[in-house]
Amino acid sequence: MNAATVDELLTRDRRDDRTALEDATGRPFDYHWVCTTAWQSGNFLRHAGVRNGVTVGVVGDGPLALLAFFGTTLLEGATRFEPPADLTDEEDFRALVAPVDDLESGEYALPRGAQRVGYGAKPEEPDIHHFDAGVWTENPSFPPLDVDPETEILTDGERTVSHGEVLEAAEDVVSASGLEAGERVVVRNPLSDLETVVAGVVAPLLVGGTVVLTDAEGTEGDSNEARGEYAVSSSPVPESTRIDPAEVRIS
Repeated sequence: MNAATVDELLTRDRRDDRTALEDATGRPFDYHWVCTTAWQSGNFLRHAGVRNGVTVGVVGDGPLALLAFFGTTLLEGATRFEPPADLTDEEDFRALVAPVDDLESGEYALPRGAQRVGYGAKPEEPDIHHFDAGVWTENPSFPPLDVDPETEILTDGERTVSHGEVLEAAEDVVSASGLEAGERVVVRNPLSDLETVVAGVVAPLLVGGTVVLTDAEGTEGDSNEARGEYAVSSSPVPESTRIDPAEVRIS
């Protein structure tokens, strides 16, 4: 697929019954669900002030964490996976999406005005937006977009990369690995690594493949059993082909 910005991987014409995502338990989600729910996530995060030029922190590595990334991307914000606990000096930080328990524990300190968005159990604290409930009640449509390829999409606190840079790197991954439509890419490195997001999330979506998420706890079965044709990992994997994030080049 030719795309200039990552939001083009979530357009209406990509909605079909091919599997786009599989969680750590093996539950599949098709492209129709991923695209539609990404739009709902964007509509929900808009209420939390997410927009062009702001950063959204995302904690976790499951489907809801990816939906927060997709929703932020649609709103032209930048996602920072697994941000540090003390964010008080981050001027552009607008929202933190994290498990409700993490938010209610007081683990994270946010800058003034930043919003807390929790997923999982219903929050007891009234100022925590409930991501799960909010997303499912949002309008499953999204206004037309015209995103500049230079718009920032990902940051790790030191580097910030644009839509154009991410897509160029993802295209290089596809070309070098031979990744094709319908093939499965297992994410075995943390999403806090920019190159892992490029190779493990954007590249498979670019070709119509499947993003396969793993258990952050590293259960024995999940670690030793092959779940796809490719794996994005810094270490040996059970899958037949390993994509080393260290070899992914983001210009």
